[in-house]
Amino acid sequence: MNWEDLDGRFLGLVDTPRHALETTLVQFAALFFFVTALLFLPRVWFYMSFIMRNLWRNKIRTLLTGVATMVLVLVVTLVWTVLSFLNLVTSEKASNLKAIVTERWQVPSQMPYAYATRLTEGATKEEGDYSIDPKQDSMTWAFYGGTLDPANRTTENSLFFFVMEPDRFLTMMDGIDELTAEKKTEVEAAIKAMESDFNKVMVGANKLRQLNKKVGERIKVTSLNYKDIDIECEIICELPEGRYEQAAVMPRERLNRALDDYERKNRKPHPMANKSLNLVWLRVPDTKAFQAVERQITTSSEFKSPSVKVETASSGVASFLDAYKDMLWGMRWILVPFILITMSLIIAMAISIGVRERRKEIAVLKVLGFGPSQVLILILGEALLVGGLCGMASSGVTLWFINGYLGGFKFPIAFFPTFMVPEEALWWGPLMGLGTALAGSLTPSLSACRIKVSEVFSRTS
Repeated sequence: MNWEDLDGRFLGLVDTPRHALETTLVQFAALFFFVTALLFLPRVWFYMSFIMRNLWRNKIRTLLTGVATMVLVLVVTLVWTVLSFLNLVTSEKASNLKAIVTERWQVPSQMPYAYATRLTEGATKEEGDYSIDPKQDSMTWAFYGGTLDPANRTTENSLFFFVMEPDRFLTMMDGIDELTAEKKTEVEAAIKAMESDFNKVMVGANKLRQLNKKVGERIKVTSLNYKDIDIECEIICELPEGRYEQAAVMPRERLNRALDDYERKNRKPHPMANKSLNLVWLRVPDTKAFQAVERQITTSSEFKSPSVKVETASSGVASFLDAYKDMLWGMRWILVPFILITMSLIIAMAISIGVRERRKEIAVLKVLGFGPSQVLILILGEALLVGGLCGMASSGVTLWFINGYLGGFKFPIAFFPTFMVPEEALWWGPLMGLGTALAGSLTPSLSACRIKVSEVFSRTS
């Protein structure tokens, strides 16, 4: 792990609503019953009976086409889940903005902790300046990385702490609305304990499993970025799976006291003593307030050595995602189109084979009075039915399984460990299935409409 990039790994923890499983199931059921209701229309049922018979006659081909469609819809849904989330977190908001204060000319940001008090107030200096409530709308971060086994350091025995004021975890950290009521109560109790005993910490569920530790155990952490500042602490709470499953939270005062102890023992400040403030988060109601706070901080003479910068959370996230821009571009413009084209080709081949096998049947239908438009409906209907139903089933199962069972899609990108499939996926699946089915079946359907009765029967005779 590159501990020089500590201040960037979790910078993107932004607000995203929890995708309630109950809501998605209701929407999914509504769509299903709407489609089912169409079957009661006489003309629809007339065509459906033909379509179902044709699909049922070749069960293997229908099954393979449906399974291929479901698998490809699954892959595209997961890709779009990642892309839509990253697009969300890098989009500027008009209200309830979060500003990030960091060192201007250095990465990782390392500011003196003396900056904290004035920055969390918004650096007001004149009457009429915009003032921030430091207890409710600000939060300081330091990053402390360590290992339980310095002789044999691995990813599994290393952990990463947010060093912060414990009471800000519920007021300033993102994703708190995703916590269950029971877990939120547990975290509140842990925060109160951490405020009175600075040796208590909270650790993510997945990280606890990697460390082979559990709540109540004491651990000794050998620091990787604060040399000789090793900390013994007690795990008091398990953070739930999701965005904080790999992280841990340490009281700010614990690190401050450790640095003071080092100075008393060695009669000199620790090399990081004046660099222990990595980020300051400020919450402002709108763009106008953000601009005012930015002006107040950047023009203040208090923050010149080192200089600081202020940017919105979305801008900060976008800058850290620059390293992934080629991969994300490839996912958006190469992988997804390739999958959609593949889906269309699979359906096109299946429908084309069916049309060639049923030329005589189509000719008989025309003799019985079926016009080209009715033949077109029958052939297109087969593809649309398979594509639409399989797409809907795939997206519904994906959302239920990924969000409800796995707790999110584990695909670490930068500082995002997990992605939740959005409710919109319930519409992505059917639309992908219908769209690719239409694109793939249009050509063979039109060829079926152009079948000439005389040519078919002349070959038969």
